[in-house]
Amino acid sequence: MDTRFIGKKSSAAGGWGALKSCGKRLLESGTPLSGAMTMLKANQPDGFDCPGCAWGDPEHGSSFEFCENGVKAVAWEATEKRASPAFFAAHTVSELRELSDYELELHGRLTHPMRYDAASDRYLPVAWDDAFREIGNILKSLDNPDRAEFYTSGRASNEAAYLYQLFVRLYGTNNFPDCSNMCHEASGVALRQAIGVGKGTVLLEDFEAADAIFVIGQNPGTNHPRMLGDLRRAALRGARIVVFNPIRERGLERFSDPQDKIEMLRGGSTDIASHYFQPQLGGDMAAVRGMAKAVLAAEDAAVAAGLPPVLDHAFLAEHCVDFAAYRAAVEATGWAEIEDQSGLTRAEIERAAAVYMQAERVICTWAMGVTQHVHSVATIREIASFMFLRGNIGRPGAGLCPVRGHSNVQGDRTVGINEKPPKAFLDALEREFGFSPPRRHGHNVLSAIGAMLDGSAEAFIGLGGNFARATPDSALVETALRRLKLTVNIATKPNHSHLMPGEVSFILPCLGRTEMDLAPNGNSQLISVEDSMSMVHGSAGINRPASPHLRSEVAIIAGIAEATVGSGIVSWSALAEDYDRIRDHIEATIPGFADYNTRLRKPRGFLLRNAAAHREWDTPAGKASFFSGPLPEETVHQRARKAGGRFALQTFRSHDQYNTTVYGLDDRYRGVYGERQVIFIHPEDLKAMEAEAGDRVDVVGAHGDGIERVARDFRFVPYDVPRGSIAGYYPELNVLVPLSSAGEQSDTPTSKSIMVSFRKREAA
Repeated sequence: MDTRFIGKKSSAAGGWGALKSCGKRLLESGTPLSGAMTMLKANQPDGFDCPGCAWGDPEHGSSFEFCENGVKAVAWEATEKRASPAFFAAHTVSELRELSDYELELHGRLTHPMRYDAASDRYLPVAWDDAFREIGNILKSLDNPDRAEFYTSGRASNEAAYLYQLFVRLYGTNNFPDCSNMCHEASGVALRQAIGVGKGTVLLEDFEAADAIFVIGQNPGTNHPRMLGDLRRAALRGARIVVFNPIRERGLERFSDPQDKIEMLRGGSTDIASHYFQPQLGGDMAAVRGMAKAVLAAEDAAVAAGLPPVLDHAFLAEHCVDFAAYRAAVEATGWAEIEDQSGLTRAEIERAAAVYMQAERVICTWAMGVTQHVHSVATIREIASFMFLRGNIGRPGAGLCPVRGHSNVQGDRTVGINEKPPKAFLDALEREFGFSPPRRHGHNVLSAIGAMLDGSAEAFIGLGGNFARATPDSALVETALRRLKLTVNIATKPNHSHLMPGEVSFILPCLGRTEMDLAPNGNSQLISVEDSMSMVHGSAGINRPASPHLRSEVAIIAGIAEATVGSGIVSWSALAEDYDRIRDHIEATIPGFADYNTRLRKPRGFLLRNAAAHREWDTPAGKASFFSGPLPEETVHQRARKAGGRFALQTFRSHDQYNTTVYGLDDRYRGVYGERQVIFIHPEDLKAMEAEAGDRVDVVGAHGDGIERVARDFRFVPYDVPRGSIAGYYPELNVLVPLSSAGEQSDTPTSKSIMVSFRKREAA
């Protein structure tokens, strides 16, 4: 038994542990003082938008709000380490492929545009104009624009994303595989069906007024730590916080606010969750339906006793459709089915429902623990229906809140990164620019990978991100990328996507969010982003660029566009010289951006109006729509239990990680140090297998499609997780996520619903 990598968990999220971790990352960056000074300008009206997450910023104009993720993201970007041409000259691509994600990105910032040379298996420097010319020539040589895939990461600004979609549609395709396809696509689909807009309906101020906050399938302590400050303040004023999460997460249990001097000096912390329930993987929909069943039963009892109603009948009558069908579906769902699928008891579910009924104002938040299942759209429809029962939408202190990850993943979609673009948007582009954009739907992430594999796609351009490591079925994706005629990655640091070159491959280094982007007149260019609360605000870097050879994302897109489609319709160089001109086009083609350039320069930016937050419903019925579908026939944990010897696996982040970027090898909130290849498992499941903590195993996929998927050499960590459910980190476990398993209607990879078994490894 080897338990050397298992240690003590932090007693609370945040606190001195967060400060020590931040100090460590700043020291590793090589610029601790300048890195700390840089952080003081994050999320300020005259500073830059923190690239750490999409959680909203206070509209009160507060000073720097401490966030461990933000410090790590800034230190990661502002490092003095450089991946220069000398670095690539010293290492073949084959050698670099042997490095872990963490080891590869430790080499620092990219400094020069690079082109892959197959003969030497190395990347060599290339001039910008030569790179643009060759990329343009290859794109023009394809016999159909649909043979190219144009990926977007949520780190791209509104301006870069808008220019990107304009270029690609002028080129002639809607192939926009996007990072949102892998995370909150289900939220957008479900909310458009339920309330007419695919975004959340709350502002940060609503967290100050809510009586209860339901947190379902998310881990703020690791993924968006600034949210913990809002939850802490809500808990301190007496709001109930009800958590549904299979894993016991430290940040949802206790939080020590690094900005609270007294709490820090005393070593204290604040309890976050008033109620913490651990459903089985995929059991959230059943749990929510169970709460609705309890609410409807309480309504019937109140009516029979002559007491005030539990439901908001005025809201239901004026603003909702299909309530009767929904009620019938809930009543037809028995408690035995709800308990078995959710993994919770009726008593637990009724306790949660009691909190809901006792609260006048309720917010419900969720993240990828909800969105990465086959039935995710149905689950979010169920959440919305539950919230309709007492009118908890469209009033202060109440509403729906999907919590996004990437800092501008919501903004990218708003400004046109969409493989299924709305007709009104395409019509607006046609009016504004005088060309006919393609109308046929394009590829999302999964269909793009499929097209690469079957040969119908021949080129890939990635605007940020790490496509190869973020996507499912890692081995298949590597095969797909290396078959292409052209691969282009716009990036700040080397990552594994760069090491899967096609016939021709480029790495194009871009400015980071913290760096100055100077216009030809010497003025700093302003970009903009949209957070999870639909607030649009400006961002201007303050650091000197890591290299004089870097270009902005906008400039790189403009260079590729000019070399590919020419400047007859759009003057790409003029737009790249002045981003105000890009925003003028956004204002002319996208509702909500009136007076964009003026409002963007106001402190805290401006709010994009959300019709549903005003109880205006852009649905076919013109009202909020209840969902009356059944529970899933079986969830992953039910299938695993029936199969015997199988487990339901979810992938998630470690605490020292942001998406595919690994900052370090520790996960102090879960008590794991210096190790990432771990499987969190219930102690009784270990005992039943006659295994022990630290034992090494191979994790074997059990999708049943004839493809062998194996994640090799993982260690067991006993943890508080439901029996039969296990968890581990991505991207290491993405090899087990089947490309063919996707969410119904969302086509999102089912990274929280993977059935696996274990194969014992012999000791070395």
